[in-house]
Amino acid sequence: MSLETLFCFCANDPEVFVQAAMLAQDYCDAIDLNLGCPQMIAKRGHYGAFLQEEWDLLQRMILLANEKLSVPITCKIRVFPEIDKTVKYAQMLEKAGCQLLTVHGRTKEQKGPLAGVASWEHIQAVRKAVSIPVFANGNIQCLSDVEECIRKTGVHGVMSAEGNLHNPALFEGRNPLVWEMAEEYLEIVQKYPCPLSYVRAHLFKLWHHTLQVYQQLREELAKVKTLEGIADVNRELKLRCQEEIANQKEGEKPKEGLPFFHWICQPYIRPGGTEKGVRGKRALEDEEDRSSELLSKNKQKKKLRNPNKSFDPSLKPKYAKCDQCGNPKGNKCVFNMCRGCCKKRAFKETADCPGHGLLFKTKYEKSLLWQSSQREIQNPEISWRGEVDVGETTLTEGGC
Repeated sequence: MSLETLFCFCANDPEVFVQAAMLAQDYCDAIDLNLGCPQMIAKRGHYGAFLQEEWDLLQRMILLANEKLSVPITCKIRVFPEIDKTVKYAQMLEKAGCQLLTVHGRTKEQKGPLAGVASWEHIQAVRKAVSIPVFANGNIQCLSDVEECIRKTGVHGVMSAEGNLHNPALFEGRNPLVWEMAEEYLEIVQKYPCPLSYVRAHLFKLWHHTLQVYQQLREELAKVKTLEGIADVNRELKLRCQEEIANQKEGEKPKEGLPFFHWICQPYIRPGGTEKGVRGKRALEDEEDRSSELLSKNKQKKKLRNPNKSFDPSLKPKYAKCDQCGNPKGNKCVFNMCRGCCKKRAFKETADCPGHGLLFKTKYEKSLLWQSSQREIQNPEISWRGEVDVGETTLTEGGC
C-alpha cells in the first residue's frame, strides 16, 4: 500500500469517528486512528493509548470504518509490557480491518522523564504475527537507526517524531547547520502561515543544543511577537555561531558529550533515555548551570515577566490546611476551610463567610425583605393603613 497523505484522528465513538473520517476521505490516501497518544489530554478525553484495554470498542470503530470508508484504515499503537498481549492486541486490530499498523515500542507509561528505550523486540514480535504492513516507531535518532531498526525488526517502514524535529534532514542522512534548517523552515511558514506558537515550538526543538549555550537568544525567541522578529533571532544565532566557528581551535571537540558541535542539527535523548550513550536534555541543562532550577515553559514565561520571582519550594510559605480536604485554607475563613469546601458548607447552612466573599445569609435576608416589599406594593391599602377598617363600610345581605 502506497501512502502519500494520511489523516490522523483520535476518537472514542465509532459513529462520530466515521462521520469525521468521511469528510476527509476524499482528500487523503488513508485514515489513521491514533491509539498511541499517552498524554494527559488523551486520558481526560478518553482516547489514544487510554483505549488500549477496550478491545470491543476498538473493534467496532475499525469495523465500521472499514465498512463505510473508501480509503484504508490504519492504526498507531503503543505496546503492553507483555509481548504476548501486544501480539494479541495487534492481531485483534488486523482482524477488525486495520490495513497498516504502526507500533511505538513504548508503553503508555513511558513518556517524558520516564520514556526510556523503546522495545524493538515487541515490534519484531508483532511484525512476525500479522500479515499487514508494520511500521516501527521509537529510538530513531539518525539514518543509521532507521537501517538498524528495519534489519532487526523486519518492518516495512519507520516513523520518527522527536528525532525528526531536532534534525528535519534525518531521513536524508544529513546533519545540516541549525540556522540553515531554520531559514528553510521559515520560508515554508511564509508560504503556508501558521500560529507563531507553532513556529516557536519547532525552533526550540531545532535550536535546542545551541540555546543551551546562548540563553539570551532563548529568552528572545520566547518573547518575540512576529515572524520577522523570529528571523532576526535566527540571524543573530547564525552570527554568534559563525563567530564561534571562526575562533575554534584546531582539534577542538564538541562539549557536553555531543556527537557534533551544538550548531549542527542532531538529536537529544529524552530524560531517562540511554540510547547510544548520548546524555539527555535535563542532564545537559544540569551540567551547564547546576545552581539554576529547571523550569517548565509556564514558569519560564512567569520568570520573563518577573525576573525576581522564585520557584524554590523551600521558600514557599507554609499554609494551614483545610479542615475538610487538606488543601490550603483561607486565612480569614470562618469555617477554617478552602474556598471550595467553604462554599458548600455556607450554602448548605445559609451562612456568610466574609473571608471568602460568600454572603449566602445576607443575600437570603435581602431576598426576604424584597419579597415583603413586593407584597406591600401589591396590597397598598394594607400597607398604608396598617389594617383593613371594616367599620367604615357596612356590607348587608343583598349588597348594593
